[in-house]
Amino acid sequence: MRTSLLHARFGVEIHDVDLTRVTAIEGYPEIRDAFERHSLLLFRQQRLDDVQHLNLAALFGPLEDRVKGPPRRRPPLPKVSNLTPGGQIASEFDHQVLNLKANQLWHTDSTFLPVPALANVIAARVVSSSGGETELVSTRVAWQEMPAGLKERARDAVLLHRYAHSRARIDPGLAAEELFTMWPDQAWRAVWPNPVTGEDALYIASHAYAVAGMDAAAGQALIEELTAFATREQYVYSHRWTVGDVLIWDERATLHRGRPWPYEEERTLASICVSARDCDGFGFVQPPVSLADPVGDPPA
Repeated sequence: MRTSLLHARFGVEIHDVDLTRVTAIEGYPEIRDAFERHSLLLFRQQRLDDVQHLNLAALFGPLEDRVKGPPRRRPPLPKVSNLTPGGQIASEFDHQVLNLKANQLWHTDSTFLPVPALANVIAARVVSSSGGETELVSTRVAWQEMPAGLKERARDAVLLHRYAHSRARIDPGLAAEELFTMWPDQAWRAVWPNPVTGEDALYIASHAYAVAGMDAAAGQALIEELTAFATREQYVYSHRWTVGDVLIWDERATLHRGRPWPYEEERTLASICVSARDCDGFGFVQPPVSLADPVGDPPA
């Protein structure tokens, strides 16, 4: 495969690949190798329909299904969009758009679920005339360059995650909706080793509200310090979407956020996460039960 760098430290664009023709035998092994080594992959001028998009994602592992009860083997493809089910553009202050604004916080997807995500496979369907970029950083690079003192504080930390926490930072009413309260808090180690490359990455998200064993204020301060270090300007790759772009990123080793756009314009991405398995290092990030006890509500 022919590749070119997206950022000096992580991410590559893969050229001359038609993702509709990728199978478990043809193309995927090379794509998976690049995923493990570079954490972020870009494919341009793709024409994936919903079925093809799901087929591609399923090569990476089980498709995530955020519903109550047993997950469906083949869930519908979620859309990240300000377009309502009725086909209208939602108001900037509608809860649908407020939820999208919460995605403008630096985060990793699905840390609030009982099984976190390995990857996101996301494609641009409709883009705005300006803005709407997706910014990403490598938390593997951040971990490599983190000062020794901060790294030592994070190495054995267990972070507690709550979906409503990130939504409350945007709007308390949004955070009260069932979509954001239906899962219990989750606890994950703050470092996720890659079982293929052996490299560690900081594992953190805007959903993290506390550190097990620390008082609420001190825990939140550590979370903020780690996030600020990982998202310094020199670490950021900013992707300006064009229709047909497909990004695949490693949820174990990146943080990302959306950027504002003219909210009177439609912006629609198709996005499906893939759940992590033991072969992806899931067992490494699971903490001992004794460290996962809640420490109380997040700071107001």
